[in-house]
Amino acid sequence: MPANNQSTGVLNRRLVAFVVLVLFHVLLLWGLANGLARKAVEMLAPPIEVENIEDQRQEDREPPPPPPKMDIPPPFVPAPDINIEAPAQENTIAVVRQEAPPPPPPPPVVRTPAKQDPRRPFSRPEYPAASKRNGEEGTVVMLLLVTEDGRVADAKLDKSSGFTRLDEAALRESRRWRVIPAKEGDKPVASWSRFAMTFRLTDAD
Repeated sequence: MPANNQSTGVLNRRLVAFVVLVLFHVLLLWGLANGLARKAVEMLAPPIEVENIEDQRQEDREPPPPPPKMDIPPPFVPAPDINIEAPAQENTIAVVRQEAPPPPPPPPVVRTPAKQDPRRPFSRPEYPAASKRNGEEGTVVMLLLVTEDGRVADAKLDKSSGFTRLDEAALRESRRWRVIPAKEGDKPVASWSRFAMTFRLTDAD
């Protein structure tokens, strides 16, 4: 009996150890699945420190001493040679040309029209017989071309008397007249001038 009890105790201890080992593995797998293993690693592993080596090197490096100051004299610049020459004075004579004032304009030429010569009164034509029978009266205005010597070179009707027979009689008679010609100043010139002839039945007898 004691031998059997001893073997049973050993078997129980092995069974307990096996169960504990199984539970440990189960808990380990569950922890890995839930991130416990990563947290445990972070807690166990020390933090990684990062240092800037370049900054450390620059801090360790001492700045070089400044160069010694040297008093350099300013360069010698010779003064420029300035030669000022006074401008030569020239004796000039100003010539002012005085122009004579323009001559005054000539006086306007006075033009006088042709007119009847009192020494040669205008002749009158014979009163047309048909005009007397029909009682025709009126004034004929004529344009006469008077030459430099006072003769009538041409005659045109300017305003009719209203009767052709009276107009024609006046134009025929005017070509016989002698007239004082028109003048420009004292010089006779040819010109067209107006003259009138009036027909009245009282003057027909």
